Amino acid sequence: MEKITEYFGSMVFDERVMKATLSEKVYKSLKRTIDRSTPLDISVANAVAAAMKDWAIEKGATHYTHWFQPMTGVTAEKHDSFITPAPDGRVIMEFSGKELVKGEPDASSFPSGGLRATFEARGYTAWDPTSYAFIKDGTLYIPTAFCSYTGEALDKKVPLLRSMEAINKQAMRVLKLFGNEGVRSVRTSVGPEQEYFLVDREMWKKRKDLVMTGRTLFGAMPPKGQEMEDHYFGSIKTRVAEYMADLDKELWKLGILAKTKHNEVAPAQHELAPIYKTTNIAADHNQLTMEVMKKVAERHGLVCLLHEKPFEGVNGSGKHNNWSISTDTGVNLLSPGETPYENAQFLLFLAAVIKAVDDYQDLLRLSVATAGNDHRLGANEAPPAIISIFLGDELTAILEAIENDKPYGGTAKEKMKLGVDVLPQFSKDTTDRNRTSPFAFTGNKFEFRMLGSSNSISCANIHLNAAVAEVLKQFADKLEGAKDFNKSLHDLIKKTIKDHKRIIFNGNGYDDSWVKEAEKRGLSNLRTTADCMPKICDKKNVDMLISHGIFTEAEIYSRCDIMLENYVKSVNIEAQTMVDMARKEIIPAVAKFAADTASAVAVKKSVSKAACKYETKLVEELSVLIDKMDEATTELEGTVSKLKTSGAITKESEYVRDKMIPAMDKLRAAADKAETMTAEDYYPFPAYDKLLFGV
Repeated sequence: MEKITEYFGSMVFDERVMKATLSEKVYKSLKRTIDRSTPLDISVANAVAAAMKDWAIEKGATHYTHWFQPMTGVTAEKHDSFITPAPDGRVIMEFSGKELVKGEPDASSFPSGGLRATFEARGYTAWDPTSYAFIKDGTLYIPTAFCSYTGEALDKKVPLLRSMEAINKQAMRVLKLFGNEGVRSVRTSVGPEQEYFLVDREMWKKRKDLVMTGRTLFGAMPPKGQEMEDHYFGSIKTRVAEYMADLDKELWKLGILAKTKHNEVAPAQHELAPIYKTTNIAADHNQLTMEVMKKVAERHGLVCLLHEKPFEGVNGSGKHNNWSISTDTGVNLLSPGETPYENAQFLLFLAAVIKAVDDYQDLLRLSVATAGNDHRLGANEAPPAIISIFLGDELTAILEAIENDKPYGGTAKEKMKLGVDVLPQFSKDTTDRNRTSPFAFTGNKFEFRMLGSSNSISCANIHLNAAVAEVLKQFADKLEGAKDFNKSLHDLIKKTIKDHKRIIFNGNGYDDSWVKEAEKRGLSNLRTTADCMPKICDKKNVDMLISHGIFTEAEIYSRCDIMLENYVKSVNIEAQTMVDMARKEIIPAVAKFAADTASAVAVKKSVSKAACKYETKLVEELSVLIDKMDEATTELEGTVSKLKTSGAITKESEYVRDKMIPAMDKLRAAADKAETMTAEDYYPFPAYDKLLFGV
């Protein structure tokens, strides 16, 4: 049996392959580019390209592609073969440094938000040497950035890399004030936990809503959902376990550190969690993970659903973004140590995150906004749409002591007493896990829990990095000119705590009372994409993002338009799918069942003159529901037809929120009720019990 340690990373052009295939001079030059962001010399690019090509061909690759992340929400790729014609009519295999570092895909059909006209088709992809190339399906994949002919970022990688540079620059300024002369760089790291559903592929094919939109637009709850909580961390079914084992192997070949797998709360729901990586690499790996999840599912006769709310009535799927910040010397700047009260450097970085989350809560909220995630945020399964920070009792008490200039009366870590002598004792963590908090401190990192399962993690980390960079800049500006550093440091931390403690909430975020409390505190509650996305264009956000070079002004406005267009288009597709299913499948099926039941009543009465109370009542109730479905379908058709006359994209998004979604809910309510009263043999597609418990 092949050992994991032997095949892990076998399809990746990583450090081991570089050392084995590159000259020492080329390897050191490339490492300087990767580690210190120095310019890449074309001679180095040529040498790397030649080595990459030889290695890839040996692994069976025939093509290469510049793999990038446009604003579509998924990845993109154009494949070119290595073949080049030779004078004698044969072909040779070539791949130059120029082909490695730059590609020229047609950019005309990718979302640009008005940055260029459709006929202005030229775009460029540029190699990101910090993210390893890899082989998948016989093609060498080269992670790249994507920009327009005039240099605007058309993807999510460019602004993510910019945000990493911004936080590095400002964190280095702060660290020098603490005497960290040996530190050369600061990097953020992320470990994104990925939730997903698995359903049988044959059943999926019969559901037009799942095929077209990724979620069920109709569906009544079965007698059992997740009430018993027996699926969570439960024994993994054989078919799912085989899928998970296959998935792990494919991810490990690609160097993705898939670590944890388990059943989640809802039936048919599962989770995969990786080990932390540098943020841009983690973003690449997560995009690749989602692709591989879907492909591996096909082999097992399954479909992997990454929509945030594929089933009404059970938990949806999120993606927890575990974020930390560390030096190149291995120091985690969010690690409290044994005595966090005395750890001034930790407290300053903690204060910076608290202020950043409070000042830019709107940016964090909009960074996770999609039509799918709107169904999940605020339900009793996910953090509310209100941004808040959970710190736990100990850190909160420490901050209160600093704010009030009082000594901290903390005690040594409490030992857990399990009540069974044979079990070992161990120390409690300084914080509990608050699963209702959207932004929770979990020991040496923050867990941003609002991301949807299909989201690219780039968006959230762009805005998180940028917000923290801005606050670190403000802190450095104040402390660099201080006459008494220690006093100024104390005063700065104290003032930050006092000014921004409103964002700290250690209670139950699911409780209705928190909504009222948050309003009193002045925290924003941006419930939908239509509510929050335009906030990116607020002056304070535009000024901050531009000042750190994260976006240009044009890029900011384009992203607002792109995300609102995505929201409008997604819901519009769902609405049209609902109309199609209601007209062609649901109403005819229910009507046939009602008609057959009515015929049976007529036959029964002609034979025995029986009362037929049940059947008569059933036909009457179904007739009423058929009329309701017909009326609701007509109403929804009307909202769809009026969408394009509602005005600019912001008006369209508001129209979708206020008119289209309520009309969809009305149709679904009538159809789901009819489903519960219609014989199973008549219903045109698999019901929830088959989907959720059919694997």
